[in-house]
Amino acid sequence: MIKNYPIVLSIAGSDSSGGAGIQADIKTISALGAYAATAITAVTAQNTLGVVGIHPVPAGFVRQQIEAVMEDLRPDSIKIGMINDVEIVQVIAECIDKYKPRHVVFDPVMVSTSGSKLISDDAIESISTLLFPRSEIITPNLSEAQVLTGYAPTDEKMMENAANHLLLSGCRWALIKGGHLEGEQMYDLLKSEDTPIPYIYKAQKINSLNTHGTGCTLSSAIATYLALGENMPEAVRKAKDYVYSGILNGKDICIGKGHGPLNHLFSPQEMHIFCKNE
Repeated sequence: MIKNYPIVLSIAGSDSSGGAGIQADIKTISALGAYAATAITAVTAQNTLGVVGIHPVPAGFVRQQIEAVMEDLRPDSIKIGMINDVEIVQVIAECIDKYKPRHVVFDPVMVSTSGSKLISDDAIESISTLLFPRSEIITPNLSEAQVLTGYAPTDEKMMENAANHLLLSGCRWALIKGGHLEGEQMYDLLKSEDTPIPYIYKAQKINSLNTHGTGCTLSSAIATYLALGENMPEAVRKAKDYVYSGILNGKDICIGKGHGPLNHLFSPQEMHIFCKNE
């Protein structure tokens, strides 16, 4: 009997330290039981201490990568990560229109865990107008939500306001990630125009420096669970559980001198279902 893996295409930047970007996406998608394909938008020189340099891949070659994968593998989901070039934004939008993938998950990567800016100012408007309306879900953290909305969400109500603001851009769902909120409990907020009451995902904060690549991991996990057939609220819940377990099982591992990665390849027996949605 012929069997097929669900296929997820990650369109993102490469991380030379292996903890975020394309490398984190491949680990996540594979760990969750799907097949990972990639289209690299930029090559970065970075480590756990920060980003040293960014070298964009020419937009025409990004198009070739996407078209090569889409023509043959036909991914069930596309995850979009770091883009810092307007021409690449246009290429991705055109490819989405051409191939019409079932699921598009966009993590608008703008600031790294170490605080380094990863996107040019002129790319922000292009992303908002071209990619948000083509995305099933966008997943900004608090810093990215501030860049996109002009104000910093500091509590649940402001996170909901930010989500509503972003939904006006045309995406179907907005997930505001609250991992940098003050306090011992962290929560994320998921909203769509069809859900008057947002979904809130809560979990205890883990004391760990090893959080490099959590946003990349979460978005690729959501894309994978969507490809596996989950609806959006459940895909987000399962993705949150996976990331939580990865952080928990990687908090005592020392890789590098700064923000190390979470543990993408922990044993299934070490899965912790601590993230609850309300």
